[in-house]
Amino acid sequence: MSRQLALDTVNLKPTPRLAHTEYSMEYHTDYVSRVAGVPPGHPERSRRFYAAWDFDMLWSSNDGLRGNWGQYGRVTDMGHAEYAADGSDLRAMHESPFRRAEDVWAFDAVKEYGLPDMAEQVAAYQAGHTNALTSFPDQLVTGGYYKTIVSGAIQAFGWDMFLTAAADPAKIEKVLDSFFRYTLFHMQAWARTDVEVVIQHDDFVWSEGCFMSPDFYRRAIIARFAELWKPLHAAGKKVLFCSDGTFTELAEDLAAAGADGFIFEPSNDFGFMVDRFGGSHCLVGSCVDCRTMTFGAWADVKAQIDRTLELAPRCRGLMFAVGNHMPANISDEMVDRFITYLRAHWARHDA
Repeated sequence: MSRQLALDTVNLKPTPRLAHTEYSMEYHTDYVSRVAGVPPGHPERSRRFYAAWDFDMLWSSNDGLRGNWGQYGRVTDMGHAEYAADGSDLRAMHESPFRRAEDVWAFDAVKEYGLPDMAEQVAAYQAGHTNALTSFPDQLVTGGYYKTIVSGAIQAFGWDMFLTAAADPAKIEKVLDSFFRYTLFHMQAWARTDVEVVIQHDDFVWSEGCFMSPDFYRRAIIARFAELWKPLHAAGKKVLFCSDGTFTELAEDLAAAGADGFIFEPSNDFGFMVDRFGGSHCLVGSCVDCRTMTFGAWADVKAQIDRTLELAPRCRGLMFAVGNHMPANISDEMVDRFITYLRAHWARHDA
């Protein structure tokens, strides 16, 4: 593992091997403990596992001192599906406090939730990042914000009311602008810290792609992303845009808005992303699909790794990651074969 290797990858500098990160391996409780050689709860457990698996970057975001919006105003609890091996994350949905589209159109995120003092937020972000670097000195730990414009609206209204209100583009754009202003405060705060890389997360599309007009995305959402990234770039930070779903149709617009790299699922064709952005942007992903690892045969996973490695020489900055996450129902045998094979083949012969 190497923090510098991850930084070099984001900055499109040559590296001796592909950079590497994964998401949700912590759900593999027994496996992580076995690899780390210590029981759950041990203070060295995560650090030892990240070292054993050659994690170069840790995906991290922080929604700030008022990130728990339910303490300050109305939110919609859509519940949570069972993801952890023991089902501990299962949560039933609750009725939304937003009953009509008019309730959504009258909403302003800044007024509803309020913003903390800027100096206090900067200090909190800096303290959290400094602690992360102390805990994980061998990895690049990102800054980041999760509930960006569309994700913020989903958090507040739930999918049903958000989609209902989005039927009127002019009215919903005013609402989305309030989530933009809320997010901008936090980007300005991150810009005043010494973090090098910031993840801008927004699950703003579906697996099928855009669920609103592409032109609306460009005008009302991506144009605002560009404003979010100006204070970060002015402070010398790199921005990695992250979204679930398929945003291929909008990738060119995101690049033009100032994204320095993309974190994406394999529903976005990896070959297309390499063809278009491999020479200019950091790519965090691969052809490997978590569904293949969960339900497919090793030969299929191997083929997806091999296809990624075949395309890798065309990328100036590629960080290998399995698409979406590694859920707890992937077998220990599969994850063992995956990391063993990847580590044996990830040397960069084009470096």
